[in-house]
Amino acid sequence: MGTLDKHCTGYKIDDVFKSNALVDIRACNKPVIKSLFRGVRSSKFRHVYGSPSKREELYDNIPITRNAHDSNFCAANPKFVAIVTEVAGGGAFVVLPINKTGRLDLNTSKVTGHRGPVLDVKWNPFNDNIIASCSDDCTVKLWYIPDSGLSCNLNEWLIELSGHRRRVGHIEWHPTAENVIASSGFDYMVMLWDAGTGQILNTIDCHPDIVHSLTFNRDGTRLATTCKDKKIRSIDPRSGLVVSEGICHEGSRSCKVIYLDNERLLTTGFSTYSDRQIAIWNHTDLSEPLHRVNIDSSSGILFPYYDYDTRMVYLAGKGDGNIRYYEIVDESPYIHFLNQFISGCPQKGFGMMVKRGCSVSRCEIMRFYKLHTTRNVCEPISMIVPRKSDQYQHDLYPDTAAPVPALSAQEWFNGISKPPVLMSMKTGVSVKTHKPQAFVSNEATRNDTNYRMKFAFLSKETVPDYRPLDMLPEIEKIQKTQVNQNTRFQQIQQKLSNSLVGKFTNMTDGDEECNNMKENSNYSDNLKNEYQMKKAFTRQCEELNMLRKQLAHRDRRIQDLEDLVSTLQSQLKVQRLQ
Repeated sequence: MGTLDKHCTGYKIDDVFKSNALVDIRACNKPVIKSLFRGVRSSKFRHVYGSPSKREELYDNIPITRNAHDSNFCAANPKFVAIVTEVAGGGAFVVLPINKTGRLDLNTSKVTGHRGPVLDVKWNPFNDNIIASCSDDCTVKLWYIPDSGLSCNLNEWLIELSGHRRRVGHIEWHPTAENVIASSGFDYMVMLWDAGTGQILNTIDCHPDIVHSLTFNRDGTRLATTCKDKKIRSIDPRSGLVVSEGICHEGSRSCKVIYLDNERLLTTGFSTYSDRQIAIWNHTDLSEPLHRVNIDSSSGILFPYYDYDTRMVYLAGKGDGNIRYYEIVDESPYIHFLNQFISGCPQKGFGMMVKRGCSVSRCEIMRFYKLHTTRNVCEPISMIVPRKSDQYQHDLYPDTAAPVPALSAQEWFNGISKPPVLMSMKTGVSVKTHKPQAFVSNEATRNDTNYRMKFAFLSKETVPDYRPLDMLPEIEKIQKTQVNQNTRFQQIQQKLSNSLVGKFTNMTDGDEECNNMKENSNYSDNLKNEYQMKKAFTRQCEELNMLRKQLAHRDRRIQDLEDLVSTLQSQLKVQRLQ
């Protein structure tokens, strides 16, 4: 205190600390004021916290796979959560309805169609009932899951994609094109498939070693991969040409990559000294990162998860017990640390819920499904923004990706590119700016319903129609006549009942006319019941006549077939004798 007052006249120490400033005592004649505190960067996500689930909300007694493959082994959507399990003699994964929590039965139905261990599962972004899985048996399979869940073990797939010569490690759905899926195998190949037809759209063979991860950008025009040769590549998926490449991280362990938008990438990996790192890249120039940050010195592989709506990145390491989350900005250093969720239980994998499955009433901006390493438990963890109001928060929930494809697989492969179709989190209606809102809601609902029911026939028993073809026009005519008569009769009945009610309301019970009307109404009810009985009897007689005709037609058909068989047998005998 005395030293500062002696050398720096004209400044009081109280004024210095009140103004958060520091006096440079090396220049007493011309003191320089420097900032003592840099301040706190404002962000509405600074106080985001993780909320673990209660015991009754856990998925317990699940035999989680013990495979050491660097995958999440879990996938979630608003209807189901899928978890890769350990099964002797093959690969399997369990699919549970999102609300079916608690302890699972040991005999819970599973998807058991793969001949080898399942390495990755991903839900179709445009159909919540379709899931893709890749396995050690060198195939990618698509499965249909009914809305009620599995009632027995499912071993019949919708389609099988066979083309890899070695096991398939990772799969990724296209974000805007329908039925387009990318797969990477241990044969160093990346293949793009049209899952609707089972055909290979393109084969990318630019990698000299195993592919560790792959991801599409926001509109699906670029595909980024990380490889065991320590390089990151930005590829045009339609032509297979490498647009840019560079050294990702110097460490030899697995690197992961995600697209932050249409141009920037984020990678996780290890340095030369085995420190865990994250880096931000521009996909047009991968020679040097825009920014690189050292995280810690742990050994678990970091898995990045990105939310396009809030522009937040979540980092979860295998074997760690915490989740770090960062905010992405457009200016340097491009990434800012927010906070972390700390838990004492290590994790084996994570499933990330799509944004339309989050609860807006709780201000939930993300939900993870954590697979525990030491216990057979899947634990939901909600990331929540603390708000006092329980109203809908528009700043937390901008329009998000809707379960509606922007274009077909063939259109995308022919060179057409479109951004994803968006929907409102408040109304759940798809947003299209070039059409009226009312028309959009009807069209979006209709298209989504048609697409969700595309494979609905697989969950229903098919009833064959054995009616003879020559009688179908007559049967249809009878059915249409009955429908028209019923409709006309109901209209007349409605008019009569309305008129009777109107008259009864203007009368009192003592009026003679009122009593007569009541008697007439009872009589009309009796007539109506008698008419309905006659009509039902007539309809049953018609059905009996139709059945008799069908039986007669069947007998004639059987007789014709027997005559044909006898004729063929006689001809065969004659040929043998000759």
